[in-house]
Amino acid sequence: MDAARLKSLPPFDALPDDSLEKFSVWVGELKVDAGRHLADQGDYAYELFVIEDGKAEVRRNGDEIAEVGPGDFFGEMGVLEGTQRNATVVAKTPMTLFTLSHWDVRRLKREAPEAIEELRRVIEERRSS
Repeated sequence: MDAARLKSLPPFDALPDDSLEKFSVWVGELKVDAGRHLADQGDYAYELFVIEDGKAEVRRNGDEIAEVGPGDFFGEMGVLEGTQRNATVVAKTPMTLFTLSHWDVRRLKREAPEAIEELRRVIEERRSS
């Protein structure tokens, strides 16, 4: 993965350039069509997704609660806290996403704890809204 592409998106924008260069090799890229289920409520989370391009809807208990797009990420609660997914996410348009496995998030925690702190900050914001 090109580190410059990552630098423009949270939580990667919080990383210093040298950490970002090392970290970029762990990030995968996923392209999906509209209608693809990216996460299902109740499933265990094994990946974190960061949206580079496209939009998705977030549903909880069948109701749309949000729309996410470039710069947004999801799956961080389940990956960081080892919990089940609290929402379903479905692509509304074709999308390009960056992915991190739960193993890579653990590695990130060791190598670049500032990125994990950014994820935790977002989790707290989402819980209070």
